[in-house]
Formats: sequence, C-alpha cells, structure tokens
Amino acid sequence: MSSSTTTHTLPTKFSVIGAGQMGTGIAVVAAMNAKVPSVNIHDVFPSSIEKSKKFIESLLDKYVQKGTLTQQEKEIILGERLSFSSGTDLSPMADSQFVVEAATENTDLKLGLFKDLSELVHSKPSSSPTILATNTSSISITKIAAVAKDPTTIIGMHFMNPVPVMKLVELIRGLQTSDATYERTVQLAEAMQKTCTLSIKDSPGFIANRILMPYINEAVNVLHEGIATKEDIDKTMKLGTNVPMGPLTLADFIGLDTCLAIMRVLYTEFADSKYRPSPLLVKMVEAGWLGKKTGRGFYTY
Repeated sequence: MSSSTTTHTLPTKFSVIGAGQMGTGIAVVAAMNAKVPSVNIHDVFPSSIEKSKKFIESLLDKYVQKGTLTQQEKEIILGERLSFSSGTDLSPMADSQFVVEAATENTDLKLGLFKDLSELVHSKPSSSPTILATNTSSISITKIAAVAKDPTTIIGMHFMNPVPVMKLVELIRGLQTSDATYERTVQLAEAMQKTCTLSIKDSPGFIANRILMPYINEAVNVLHEGIATKEDIDKTMKLGTNVPMGPLTLADFIGLDTCLAIMRVLYTEFADSKYRPSPLLVKMVEAGWLGKKTGRGFYTY
C-alpha cells in the first residue's frame, strides 16, 4: 500500500482484550519478541485471566528449557512487562497506544467493544492516536470502524493460531483506515517477528479464511455424506497435498464454533450456497463438541 517513509515509534503500552488462546498468544509475542515495556491482558472473566497466566508461565518455562529464552528474560516478562485485568471496565486500556481485540467472533460484541474503546481512547485529539486493531477472522473492518469515534485508527490484524509459532499476520484495511495506522501496524507486527500480508479489499473472510473455511467445510461434508472416514479424509489431504495436518484435525485445533461462525458470516455476506455450513458442523457445535479446547471434536483429546 503506502510507500511513505514516515518514522513511527513502537507502543510503550500495548493491550489485548480477550484472554483466550489467541489473545494470550498475541500478548506473549508482544512482550517477548517486540519487548513492549507494558502489555496488559484484559478479559471480562477472572477465570480466563487465571488460565491465561498459567499458560504463559508454562510456555515461557518451555522456552527456557529449550534455551530460546533465559531465566532472567522470563522473569522480566512475567514480573515487569505483563499485567492482567478483568471485568467490564475498560479503563486499564485508557493509556495504551495500541489495542488488539481478540474477543469472541461475534459482530455485535465487537461493535460494542469498539464503540466503547474508541470513546475511551479517542476523547482527546492527538498527533499519534491510539490504534484499535481487531483479530477478527471474517467480520468487516469497515463496519467495525463505522462505530468508532476515529475510524481512521481501526485496522484488521488477523494473527494465525498458535500465535507464538505461526509467522503470518494478515492485515486488513477498512475504507477509513489511514496510511499512518497501516504503517504503525506493520512496524509493530515486524517487531513481533511476524510477516505481513495485506487483504487489499475488506471482503468477508479476507484471504486466509476465504480459502481455508470452505475447504474445511467441504471436508466435513465428505464425512457427513459417508464418503470416507475422518482418518482417511485427513490422511488423503496430508499425504496428497503435503499440508502439515488434515482439515478435520485442523478444524479441531481452530475450534468448531469458530469455523461455524466464519462460515455463517461468509454465507450471510455472499448469499452463495457454496458457503452453506455443513449440517454435521452445525450439529457438533450444538452438542458442545468444539474440538481440542473441549476435549472432543472430530477426534477425542
């Protein structure tokens, strides 16, 4: 996009809303790779914060054991850079220069969050306003920006799961996103040791999920129609196309509820039957079999 050579500075305070697997991973990478001095993880549920803390400690211990992180660096990350907050009060984000929303893939929830966040952080004019990024995997950035007090600061910053491992960040500009917002986001992503791609159009599913989710959905249909077993579906795609895991295993890792939510966005927005969610995917979500995070999906964990 822009070829501007404007120099921007990295945020000194970075916040993440949502202490799930994605939000926790984003926060860890910001604290560890980008070395952001202050990283806050916020979630409405205290139980999610406790789970996030345990995951981070375990992850950093693994890095120390592997020799990719020193004990001193681990203590700095846990003791100085990371902080946690919970509840419905968003004030812990007030002095952040960059906020990433990684809440549930629900349009109304995200719109409400961005409206409230924008009122909080954009109440005063600034030459370098706070950037509000969303980790949405399918919802329109332009639509989210429309509820913000300063829509030029809204951008899509779609990390891949698991965030500490996957190198890609898919960036999406809404119609309102400014060049400065895009440039600052690229700078932060690169400091987090990520590689960026850009979805030039703010189209449902963007790049990754526009391609990936119909692929997963069709694999579910093949299982639903009794064409092959789940094992043979996954084995065929792994050995036949050289992907690291089969589509049904991947769906379990992503979360079947997330897969269904994205397919419903694609189906609603495009009004095309090729995006209709598989009946089996719908039933499994209704049963609460959401994949690895619940212990059961297409496979048992």
